[in-house]
Formats: sequence, C-alpha cells, structure tokens
Amino acid sequence: MKRRWEVLRGVLDERQRRLFVGVEALVLGRGGISHVAAATGVSRRTVLSGLQEVGALATRGDAAPGDGNAGARVRAPGAGRKRLAEKDSTLVPELLDLVCPATRGDPQSPLLWSCKSLRVLADELQARGHVVSHVVVGRLLKAQGYSLQGNAKVIEGHQSPDRNAQFEFINATVSAALEAGQPAISVDTKKKELVGPYKNNGREWHPSGEPVQVKVHDFVDPDLGRANPYGVYDIGADAGWVSVGTDHDTSAFAVQTIRRWWFAMGCPLYPEARQLTITADGGGSNGHRVRLWKLELSRLAQETGLTIHVCHFPPGTSKWNKIEHRLFSFITMNWRGRPLISHEVIVNLIANTRTRSGLTVHAELDAGLYPKGVGVSDADFAAIPIDRNAFHGDWNYTIKPA
Repeated sequence: MKRRWEVLRGVLDERQRRLFVGVEALVLGRGGISHVAAATGVSRRTVLSGLQEVGALATRGDAAPGDGNAGARVRAPGAGRKRLAEKDSTLVPELLDLVCPATRGDPQSPLLWSCKSLRVLADELQARGHVVSHVVVGRLLKAQGYSLQGNAKVIEGHQSPDRNAQFEFINATVSAALEAGQPAISVDTKKKELVGPYKNNGREWHPSGEPVQVKVHDFVDPDLGRANPYGVYDIGADAGWVSVGTDHDTSAFAVQTIRRWWFAMGCPLYPEARQLTITADGGGSNGHRVRLWKLELSRLAQETGLTIHVCHFPPGTSKWNKIEHRLFSFITMNWRGRPLISHEVIVNLIANTRTRSGLTVHAELDAGLYPKGVGVSDADFAAIPIDRNAFHGDWNYTIKPA
C-alpha cells in the first residue's frame, strides 16, 4: 500500500487521493483506517472522509471522476473554511478605520501616536474582539489597495504667485541664449560630504560576505573635514564642472568655480561669446539676496568682458534647476556604496561620472581659503553695474562689465 501511494499520489488530485485511501481502508476492513493513515501519512479524518465518499459512490453506482489535474483541489461548492472577512462582517471596516488618514487628527485614535505595523494593527483588532493574525491583516490591506509607502516631498511651503511666470521667464531666457549660440549654465552646491571611512548610501557589487567596513559613528574627522562640491552644468553642451572645496561654501567660492569653468572649458567652447546666462536657486552661496554673490559676479564680468544674465528659481523650487537632475543625481549614483575616504577619491569619482546621453564631468580640488562673514559695504554694492529686469528684478538681473 505504501509503495502504491508513493507512486500515485503525485498524479492524483485531492479528491482522487481521498478515494484511494478510502478504497484501501475499505478493503482492509476493521482497523483499516489506522493502517492506511500509518502507511500513507494521511490523517485519519481524511481517510474517514475518503471511506465515506467511496461508500456514497457505491450506493449511487457511478464514479464521478475528478479532472485529473495533479495536486488540484476538488471540493464541492461552498466547501472549506470561510474567510475571516466573510465570517466577520465588521473586520474590514474596523481595520480601515484604524489606518484611514481621517483618523490622523483624532486625539482619541488609539494608534495616532504609534507605528501602524501589521502586528500592532492585529493587536488592536484582537482587543476589539476580532480573531485575526498579522498575516491576515496584511492580506486584507493589500486587497483594499493599501501598500507600504514612504513620505512624498511635494509640499514646498510658501509659493510665490509668480512661480509659474518665473519658470516661463527662465525657460525663455535660456532658450534665447542657446539659440544665439551663447553659453547658459546651471549652478549650485551639492550636499556637503564627510571625508573619511564613513557609510555612503547605496549598494555596490562585492564578493558575498565581504562588505566594505566603515565607521559606526558619523563624526567629522578634524583632519579631513568635509568636502563642498560646487557644480557648473553647461546646459547646451551637456558637460559639467565640479570644484571640490575644502573650506567654506561662500559666494567667493561659488564664483571662483564659475571662473575656473569659464577659462578652462567655457571659453574654448564659446570663443565668440558675449554674454553668459546663469540659473541658480534662491538661497545659499548663490542666493538672490547675497551681496557678495553679486559683487563677485561683477568682478567676473570685468575679467571676462561678458555680460552676465542671472535668473533665480523661486523659493522652494531648486529641484527644478537642471544641475540637480542632469549632473548631481548621476554623481550620487556613480559613487553609491563607496566610502569617500579622501578628497582625491571624491574628485576621481566625480570626474568619472558618465551617462549614456553623453554627459562628461571635469572635477578639480580647490584648496583655497574662503572665509565666512565677508561683508560688502553700501558703497561697493552701489558701484556694481547691475540692471534689474522689470519682471521680478530681485530674481532676474544683468551685471555688465564696467
């Protein structure tokens, strides 16, 4: 019997297996249920069910064969245990009540100040009289269209009523410069990075069980300090320049990066250039309210003879600046999972950033000193040859060479 069972059970469906063990028990007679259960490993209850089905078939005189699919579940309509949601009509409504966003402002909500994990939700439902496990809670949530999700950065705070108009102005200004064959660049500071054997987010291929070991705590190394990558992205040429600073991220450092880009890359690319268009966000070292930024740009205009047009993005919209998603994002992907152990490593990783669209990046270390707190007097600021545009002159202005 055991040998027959081992040969046939893989090709019999559920009903046929019951009939098999039932026939064997019927043939053995008294004590057959126990012997069949011991030989096949099937429960006594299943053997008894098979014996009853065999008896019913013998009474009716027909076979009513199964569909022959190996391992299929052949049951009468309505057979099997009912799902919890069918037996407990209030289970799903109360679960949705616990996770519904409408409860977030209810101070009486029991889960308002706790993590809504599957186990916590299951415990709360059990406290309300429901017999349910965390596995069933997960299945019910998925059936209702829920999934694990993080926070979405979409709220930008105060938005200027001229936000869209400024976007259109920037687009028109940059498009006009590119059509005229004049350089247009996007500038910004990338996130400051700790230098040393610290964890860098992301993963990279390594032999199994051999991860790169880094420090546990992210305290600034007093000898290595931080790296300040300031980038210039040439919109028309799809090329980038990044200066990795070792001192402070000031307006002098920002304009010095633009200066180094111009004399090393920009001037050879645009020998007939008469003007330079710069798009930048509204804060930081290149903020539209920073006096030193405008003073340093005026000095750059005098050195190069270029008329510099500057367009700032409205507050809270710096992510729309092209350098963010055309340069900085690819740098982050290129060095993912690699500890930035030295400034030289950072420079090399940035310089080797490539994309299939043809992006090239040049990177250099800038070990110059850029002290903070440098002020600009009213007289020096008034001497800057600046023309403010009629539309938002605080965001859009032109600095001409003296």
